[in-house]
Amino acid sequence: MRRLDLPRGPVEIRHLERIEDMEQAVEVQRRAWEGRIQVVPASLLLTLAHEGGVVLGATALDEPGQPLVGFVFGFLARHRMPGREPFYKHHSHMLGVVPEWQGQGLGYWLKRAQWQAVRHQDLPLITWTYDPLWGRNAHLNITKLGGIARTYYRNRYGTMTDPLNRGLPSDRVLVEVWVNSRRVLERMRAQPRKRLDLAHFFAAGARILNPTRLNDAGWPEPPAEVAYPQPADERIVLVEIPEDWFGLKAADLDLALRWRLHIREVLETLFARGYMITEFVHLAGAPGRSFYALSHGESTLG
Repeated sequence: MRRLDLPRGPVEIRHLERIEDMEQAVEVQRRAWEGRIQVVPASLLLTLAHEGGVVLGATALDEPGQPLVGFVFGFLARHRMPGREPFYKHHSHMLGVVPEWQGQGLGYWLKRAQWQAVRHQDLPLITWTYDPLWGRNAHLNITKLGGIARTYYRNRYGTMTDPLNRGLPSDRVLVEVWVNSRRVLERMRAQPRKRLDLAHFFAAGARILNPTRLNDAGWPEPPAEVAYPQPADERIVLVEIPEDWFGLKAADLDLALRWRLHIREVLETLFARGYMITEFVHLAGAPGRSFYALSHGESTLG
């Protein structure tokens, strides 16, 4: 168990083991994804918690009844990589935080607690999926937790009805968090290393493969063509995504679909050439800009 003092108030992160805990986790799902039809049932969460999975929850200590306000869960799985025998890993399926507790850093602390639990299971890898156009999740998964990504899934979960996913193919990338790598250990320290900004990548010779332009409504447009790199010549490249993905999607669904198909093509092409997402950079401003940095070769895993 771990107590944290967050801006909204204190919380305690603990392993969930009782059916009453799991019923609260179902309620977190309903509140975190309003309009979602399918939820993971309490009975399955209970089984996973007692049969090799990890189910963690955060309770609000100063609220009446100390309700569950966030949870994360995953399970034992097999990972396949070219040239290697399959091996066991932990696959994290879901992280949810109720609306009033979002923006408090709770998602990071739940993921960090999950990483600690998986270390105790002596597993080398944690994986999960996320929408590559969601910059806030990219910042969490890549920058703060030390994940990398080199696998793209088209329409991974089919048609989804909740407000975050409605209206577009549910494309995802697979995050890999190598539990005991130097890269991950550095980011999990109490005082992680200084974050890289765009100037660091420009100084290393990186270029933006898909520089955007703003349309008349002020939203970024993806370019019609991309000049792809040769790995021998460009070891690091930058890929731009919209800074405000959900605002863009709400304002112009057709433009959002063009972005979905554009990033699908760009990342699939780069992954096929041996590049992997290793950093995420956000530039504040009006408007802001967001970029993935992709590096070539597994030596970047650290």
